[in-house]
Amino acid sequence: MENRFTGLNAPETPEFRQKFKVVFSVVLIVFSLLLIRLWYLQVIKATELRERSESNSVRFRKIIPMRGVITDRNGVVIADNLPSFDVVYMPGTTEDNEQLVSRLQILYARKKMQIDLSSQYSKKARPFMPVKLERNVGMEKVAIVEANSVTLPGIYVDVSPMRLYPQGEITASLLGYTGEVDKDDLESGDSEYTLGDIAGKHGVEKVLDSYLRGRNGAELVEVNVHEKEIQNLGRVEPQPGSNVVMTIDSDVQKAAWLGLNGKAGSAIALDPRDGAILAMVSTPSFDPHLFNMGITAEHWRDLLQNPLAPMTNKVVSGQYPPGSTYKLIIAAAGLEEGIITPHKQFFCGGGFTMGNRTFRCWKKGGHGHVSLHRALVESCDVYFYNVGKLLGPDKIAKYARLFGLGQPTGIAFPNEKTGIVPSQQWKLARMKQPWLPGETISIAIGQGYNLLTPLQLANAYAAFANGGIIWQPYYLQRIESFDGKKLKEFKPVKIGNLTLKKETFDVLSKALWGVVNEEGGTGRNAMVLNANVCGKTGTSQVIGLPQDARARLAKRIRDMHKDHALFVCYAPQKNPEIAIAVIVENAGGGGAVAAPIARQMLEAYFKKQAQEKKPVAIAQSAAVRKNQ
Repeated sequence: MENRFTGLNAPETPEFRQKFKVVFSVVLIVFSLLLIRLWYLQVIKATELRERSESNSVRFRKIIPMRGVITDRNGVVIADNLPSFDVVYMPGTTEDNEQLVSRLQILYARKKMQIDLSSQYSKKARPFMPVKLERNVGMEKVAIVEANSVTLPGIYVDVSPMRLYPQGEITASLLGYTGEVDKDDLESGDSEYTLGDIAGKHGVEKVLDSYLRGRNGAELVEVNVHEKEIQNLGRVEPQPGSNVVMTIDSDVQKAAWLGLNGKAGSAIALDPRDGAILAMVSTPSFDPHLFNMGITAEHWRDLLQNPLAPMTNKVVSGQYPPGSTYKLIIAAAGLEEGIITPHKQFFCGGGFTMGNRTFRCWKKGGHGHVSLHRALVESCDVYFYNVGKLLGPDKIAKYARLFGLGQPTGIAFPNEKTGIVPSQQWKLARMKQPWLPGETISIAIGQGYNLLTPLQLANAYAAFANGGIIWQPYYLQRIESFDGKKLKEFKPVKIGNLTLKKETFDVLSKALWGVVNEEGGTGRNAMVLNANVCGKTGTSQVIGLPQDARARLAKRIRDMHKDHALFVCYAPQKNPEIAIAVIVENAGGGGAVAAPIARQMLEAYFKKQAQEKKPVAIAQSAAVRKNQ
């Protein structure tokens, strides 16, 4: 019989029929399983698989909001936004990240990639949640990515806002900068940040980040296999951040910056009437735009290791010996305690001897017999050595704290330092050593253990200028919504009283006026016509050498060990409107170096005041003529 399967004549044995049945049964079972699986997928799992299929082509895209604008007191914009083109990667679109990176680097040719997919962000990124590879790229890179989208699956160009600081380094130490959130931001317990968000990292940007950053928007888009958008499936608009109006006067800020002219130091100006800060400059500074693109580790290390501390706001965090600017406190203490009178004289022959040591006056030949007024005007050291010795360290400390020194001012700014007001108890607790008589002589002219911040110094003189009210310094006027509604307004806060006798205020105010306006005054370089500037110069030692030794070693002392130059002032003498403190590091005498910087700031302030008053005067004159 012919076998119907082989076409050969072969007998059908029982063994053959048994094998055929087995094979047929296996084929039937497999075919049945395939039919059941097909039915399961097409009927039972149809909805789930359809949704999963759609999700593979639908992307969630976060929309970064416009950050709030920051302006000065006159409406001048000092922090704004610009559009930024960012190269973005969508995780989950390819399994070979390294090959994708290599392909992009080859396409970039000689153009360096700032971030790659091996970063900590991409490793922890969730699928289909975009990760920024590079921020603020040029149009050349945009063109490369767009033209090669077919070979770069998951990489595309997005547009987001980028921070712009019109005054750059001038306001950097005050405003700070922004950057993409880091690991610490994301892992903080109360964090509202998500991957790729922009946050304030320093200064005002950090302090007010919750107001400035706004609220993210989102959209669902359908994309093709190359991540190109096909259609928009829905969108939630982002909410722009709130706008901030500061108390800063950009003209005074710029004048301080130009006055410092690259020298290391700081300058602070505030309104004695309420504590509003008009200018806050710290030098050297940094370019805040560097952080928009993601600063390199090398550049960041250079900034942090720079001995001149460009990333530190020295107005609130720098601590310096106050030098002769401290003599106002010593004079006030002497008058209040009855140790001296305005007319009491001490003889200055160029030095003051205590035990086996002679403390020199800055004027080698001495000032002769001097009373309080001339001692302040010409900054006679020997006069204040005598007063300090009579007061003692604890009474000096009492009045220093009365002026607000040795404690934070309470300004809403990170890393404010407290300074040091030394006393016998302080030294015993700190150094486990008793106070020495010679240390009183040093602190009487602002040397020794004395340390204060420029902000403390300016605030102390502002309190003296206004008749005794110590205000908490502040730099914010109000916060407004993006559509102009007032959300929060900041009012002056009184934090203390400078309880001195009226006679003390009068005597010392005349002396401070004489420092700037009288012949022989050490602050003559700060004189401004018709402004009645009152002030005090200071020179503080960086290294503790006797003056004779300092003179011998002058040529060998490196620049970083030269004296600091200080000047603090307020104006006008009556009803003052501005108080200023300037410290220039390792620069020499306060009268020669710091006072001219304060003068430039004063000139900028009063020039604007005159311009603002002129239209009012013209309008009033026109009204008078009309009535006549």
